[in-house]
Amino acid sequence: MKNLQVIIDDHSGFCFGVVYAIEMAEEILDEQGYLYCLGDIVHNDEEVNRLTNKGLKIIDHEQLQELRDQKVLIRAHGEPPSTYELAIKNNLTLIDASCPVVLKLQNRIKNSFDKDETIYIYGKHGHAEVIGLLGQTNNKAVVFQDISELDLETLPKSITLYSQTTKSTDKFYEINEILRQNGISVNTNDTICRQVSNRDKELRAFAERFDKIIFVSGTKSSNGKVLFNVCKEKNENTYFVSNAEQIDSDWFKENETVGICGATSTPMWLMEQVREKILTF
Repeated sequence: MKNLQVIIDDHSGFCFGVVYAIEMAEEILDEQGYLYCLGDIVHNDEEVNRLTNKGLKIIDHEQLQELRDQKVLIRAHGEPPSTYELAIKNNLTLIDASCPVVLKLQNRIKNSFDKDETIYIYGKHGHAEVIGLLGQTNNKAVVFQDISELDLETLPKSITLYSQTTKSTDKFYEINEILRQNGISVNTNDTICRQVSNRDKELRAFAERFDKIIFVSGTKSSNGKVLFNVCKEKNENTYFVSNAEQIDSDWFKENETVGICGATSTPMWLMEQVREKILTF
């Protein structure tokens, strides 16, 4: 035995938006034994598998077109207006678990679009939340995930800037500064979720306290990628895993301290499994 001290970060685990969606799903699953969900309920394969075993049926937008007279869960990422229009047409009951932070952002973007503002969204191409945001503008807003994608010389001289809720606050303000330095007037809307951005700061402090950090996240989680890099910057001995089976005993030396943390889409039960596995070394 390597006599490891293993601590799980108190601030890790689901954000309130994900908690809300999963609680709604479980309530209906307990009542009727199955429930359709539009897209993965959370970007974590282990949690999705747990819920599909309880009767959650993951469908995509193409399958939604064929569905009639059923209940369908809208996950925390939100959806574009076209999804709601289709639900009316197909007599679908939407269980709307869109995160309140995302819904507020959708409304703000819609208001900007109605005012004919030139809208740019800092976000990941093709991400579920971003698709929902684009839908508020009839897909006319410009999405970019890095400033290098924009031709600053031909950019409009006045833009309205929003951000996907799970993006890095520091990066968002860095982008603002670059745009302004290039003579572009920016109507800045900081729409980053503070539960996510505060976790950024908490993880920096957490990562410095341990010899090794195990970061637990699904590979599809944008937030997971951001927070893993936060940990890696502060502690180069940071390892990314999606489940307990990926832990390697060779990562640890005797009497080391190990910190376990995760994304806003990582369930606490999964981090506890990882902890139990490490304690067997």
